[in-house]
Formats: sequence, C-alpha cells, structure tokens
Amino acid sequence: MDFNDIQNAWDNEKSENVMLPKNLDKIQSANTPLDKIRKNLKKEFIYQIISILFVGIVPVICDFPTKMTTVFYLLYSLYMAVCIYYLVKLYLFYKRLNTITLTTKDSLYETYFDIRLNMELYKTFGFALTPFLILYLVGLFYFEFSKIPGFETHQFTNYHLIGFLSIVFFSMLFMGISLEWWVHHFYGKFAKEIKKVIDELKEE
Repeated sequence: MDFNDIQNAWDNEKSENVMLPKNLDKIQSANTPLDKIRKNLKKEFIYQIISILFVGIVPVICDFPTKMTTVFYLLYSLYMAVCIYYLVKLYLFYKRLNTITLTTKDSLYETYFDIRLNMELYKTFGFALTPFLILYLVGLFYFEFSKIPGFETHQFTNYHLIGFLSIVFFSMLFMGISLEWWVHHFYGKFAKEIKKVIDELKEE
C-alpha cells in the first residue's frame, strides 16, 4: 500500500466520524423528549419522598396500638431500605441525564438504552414494593376488623381466605397495570420519540 492509498483510507475513516449538520440537527432534536424525561424524573423524587413520609405516619393517623406500631415500623424499615436503594439508582440516572450532550449517534444510542434500562429498573422498584403494599393492606384491614365486638382470629373461614387471596391477586394486578401505565406515560412515550430519531438516522 503506497502513501496515496494510506491517505485515502485515512480520509475515508475520518469522514465516517464527521457529523453532518443535518444529522446533528436531527440528533439534537432528541433533546426535547430528553428534557421532559428529566423534568418528570425530578418530580418523581418529590412524589416518592412525600409518599414515604406519608406511609411513615400512618400509625399516628390511624392510632395503632403499641404492639401493632412496633410491627409496622419493623416492616417500614425494610420498606425504607428498598426505597433508598432504588431511589439512589434513579438519582444517579438523573445525574447522568443532566450531563449528557447529544452531539453524536453514539451518545444518542447510549442515552436511549440507558433510559430503557432504567425504565425496567423503575418497574422492578414498583414490584419490590408490592409485598409491602399487601402486608399494609392486610394489617390495616385486620386492625379495623379487630374493632368489631366479638372479633376473633379463629372465626376466619374459607370465605375469608378466598377474600384474602383475592386482595393479594388484585393488588398485584393493579400494581402491574399501574406501573406499566405510569412508566409509559411519564417515560416510555418520550423514549419512543428518541427511538424514532435513531431509526431515521439509520435510514440515511
């Protein structure tokens, strides 16, 4: 290979990495849905913190007895540990989004897959909280029913068991549907807009 061949190969390699103005404008158009994801994620932290604090004062609002309050806060500590773990993950994701500059195809690809990965992380977060939701509901119902005169635990029948299992089933179903809607509404549809830009770049 002579010098001219080497020079041509070098020029061809450089031209593949040059971002044409048209492509650059298209890539940067993904900033709009990305800004919406950032905004929604910021609000998400506020919602989550408020909900965590609200759950923490439920025994005070409902005037739980001492024994039940102790059990509640034992579960609440586990609930807090799960929340902190996932919220730290989402916060780091939010910080990454704030430092991203969409100027190349590679940065657009990386951002899109990071968003998709954290959408799945968010769903996992929701499902991790489902057992706590069920336990809270069961505990709350038991507390309310215990106020009824003559209520005793051995009075539970198969109908009560069916009712309990129904609560578990519909709670999980409701949580699953709610998570899918929430993630799609606040993150998924904007991720699709970014994917659309990626697909348009592939066609060129």
